[in-house]
Amino acid sequence: MIDRICISINNRCNLGCRYCHFHEKGIVEDADMNVFEILDNVKRYAKGSFKIGFVGNGEAFLDWAKLKSYISYLEGYDNISVYTITNGTVVLPDEEWKFLEDHHINVGFSIDGYRELHDMNRCGSFDRAIKNVEEYKRVTGHYPTFNATVGEESLKNADRVIAFFMPFGTRVTFSRMIGKYGITLDEYRAFLNQAEKEIPVRRGGLDCTMYGGQCGAGKNNYFFSNGKVYFCGNCIDLPPIGSSDMTFEELERISLQFDRNYCYKESL
Repeated sequence: MIDRICISINNRCNLGCRYCHFHEKGIVEDADMNVFEILDNVKRYAKGSFKIGFVGNGEAFLDWAKLKSYISYLEGYDNISVYTITNGTVVLPDEEWKFLEDHHINVGFSIDGYRELHDMNRCGSFDRAIKNVEEYKRVTGHYPTFNATVGEESLKNADRVIAFFMPFGTRVTFSRMIGKYGITLDEYRAFLNQAEKEIPVRRGGLDCTMYGGQCGAGKNNYFFSNGKVYFCGNCIDLPPIGSSDMTFEELERISLQFDRNYCYKESL
C-alpha cells in the first residue's frame, strides 16, 4: 500500500540556494496539473493513514492561496495528514499561521543551522527565516519542525549545528545534500547517529535515504509535479512514470528491485 506522496504546487522560489538540486537539474518546466484530481484519488484510495507533502520544486508559500485551498479541500479526512516546507522568508498574517495550526499541518522551516552556515548556502536569509520562526511560535504557542540540509560544512561543524537546534526542542529532518555539493550516504548516516543522541531526529521507514530512511522509489513517496508522476523528487530528470491523473492502483503495480538501503537514483 502507498501511504505517502509529495505534490509540487509550483516552480517559483524567491531564493536561489547554492545546493538546490532542482535548480541544478535545470529542467523544471511549467505545466498544468490538477491538484484537486490528485487529492480526489487520494481520498478514494486511502483506507488507512496517508501523508501528503506539499513540497518540491519551489517555495509553496509563494502560492499561499492555492496551498490553503488544497488543505481546506482535505477537511473531514482525518486519516490524511499534511505537511509542508517553507524557506521561512514569506511573511504570513497571524490568521494564516493559525489556519495551519487549526488544520494540524506540520510546517517545516528550512534552517540549516547557525547563521554563518545557513547564509553560506541560503542567500543570506537567516534573519528573515528566524523572525518568522518566532512569529510562528508567538501565534501557535510552539516552535515548528525544522529541515536542515547537511553538507561538508555541517559535517565539519556537527557539534555546533546540533547545539543550534537543541533550544527549540522540536524534531529536525536532516536531509543529505546531493548533487554537485553532495556528501556520501555513510557520512550522512554518521552525522545522524551523532545528532539523534542530542535532539529529536526524523529517521527510518520506507521513505527516502536523503531523510534517514529506506528508499521508497517504486513503493512509496511518489512525486507529482507539472502534470507528471516521478519515483521521487530527485528523479525529475528521469523519464516520468506517467501523468498525474494516474490512479494509485496503477502506481501499486510498479515493481523496482534494488537494495532499498541505498538511493534508487544513485544505484542507476
